[in-house]
Amino acid sequence: MQESADLRAAMGSKPEVSVTSQSLDANVAGATPAKRKRGKSLSRRTGQDGHIEKSGKWFVVRFWKDIPGQERRIHVRERVCPISGPGLLSKSARKRKAREIIHASGADSAEHFKEVVKQDSGVTFREQSEIWLKQLQNRKRKPIRHSYAVTIQGALDKWILPAIGEIPLANVDNLSVKPLIEKMSAAGLSPRTVNKYVEHVKQVVESLKSPNGEPIHNRKWDPETMDLPIVEQAEQKRPSLKADAISKLMHASSGQEQALYVLLAATGLRISEALAIEERHFINGGRTITVEQQVEKDSARIVKYLKTAAAKRQVDLHPDIAEYLQRYGAGKTGLLFHTANGKPHLYGNLEDRWLTPRLVKMGLDEEGMGWHSFKRFRKTWLRAGRCLEDINNFWMAHKPQTMSEVYSHLHEELQLRLDEAERVGYGFALPASDVGSDVPIVPKLHQHSAGEKAA
Repeated sequence: MQESADLRAAMGSKPEVSVTSQSLDANVAGATPAKRKRGKSLSRRTGQDGHIEKSGKWFVVRFWKDIPGQERRIHVRERVCPISGPGLLSKSARKRKAREIIHASGADSAEHFKEVVKQDSGVTFREQSEIWLKQLQNRKRKPIRHSYAVTIQGALDKWILPAIGEIPLANVDNLSVKPLIEKMSAAGLSPRTVNKYVEHVKQVVESLKSPNGEPIHNRKWDPETMDLPIVEQAEQKRPSLKADAISKLMHASSGQEQALYVLLAATGLRISEALAIEERHFINGGRTITVEQQVEKDSARIVKYLKTAAAKRQVDLHPDIAEYLQRYGAGKTGLLFHTANGKPHLYGNLEDRWLTPRLVKMGLDEEGMGWHSFKRFRKTWLRAGRCLEDINNFWMAHKPQTMSEVYSHLHEELQLRLDEAERVGYGFALPASDVGSDVPIVPKLHQHSAGEKAA
């Protein structure tokens, strides 16, 4: 050890200095603080022309692009033109087309930059739900109507947003949705409603997408982890009126109310469609009704769209029903059913004023026993009468389900439809249109002829 010390002294080396905690503190205090990383800024960018290079049989342009969910920009490339043959561009033309490609991609646009930065900053579920609902209404592919958007917004405001609205969208998953499901179930919401609202949550999460259309947050939703209640079809409340109840409703009412009950039970029209029927919609001598418009929900306004594409159709009437409605509509112009000032009825008001009080008096009122119960009655009656399924679906606005139904054009055979409407009948005691008369028209049921019985 002494020899080593002497050797160091001879070489002129400095003696070792022990490192103390005090010297460490001094070094740390005097160190230059780490430079804070600057965030993305469009103002610091001067635009880009891209880099053109060969790739296989193509000239491609490579350029930088912000990608949602990624910290740094990445190089992307797009084809410019073939290297040889038809479509080959000159060097200057390739540069011009490369700039056009970059501009079309939006890589340097303020709109794309704001969208990506917003996603990177952690958009909340509430913020994304607003974007999602606007997209549903404004998209070109099957946009939803304003009335349905109002219904969705109601579910968001009452149940979903108070529970998960402020959670970053990236954190909305099975476990974060589970307390929401427990809250809705404890409040008595039906399994079908709970499942519907959870579907809204899934759609909001999946609506945040990268430029190529893929969801930013891919989720594997697990009903067991969320403890999502099972929808039992047998327990769904879909009550239907019976023939004797419909007959009693008709004979206990008069005027517009009675005629509305007759129309709904004999045709299976939706209430929104029935209240928008005008005299001009009766064709073929009153035997056929053209359905092409409806009353908007919660608004006394006629709109030209219907619930589904299959809802635009023609519904054929039994001769007795056609005669009843012709007598009822004699002298009327415009709407078959309207308020005192000629405006369309709001079907929610009519249900509270007409239908529900009568059902309560008859002891038939229950959850789900509304206007749609007439449609269920008609569908049941048509199936019981062995109505041709293609015509059945056409009248009831149900789209074809099988290839056989898709190929069939029976609904275009008018005379066949009229004959079928007369054959299957309507199933209730039709009152006379004159309210002063108590003589009912006997319901027309299908009766086999003697030849059919013998066969």
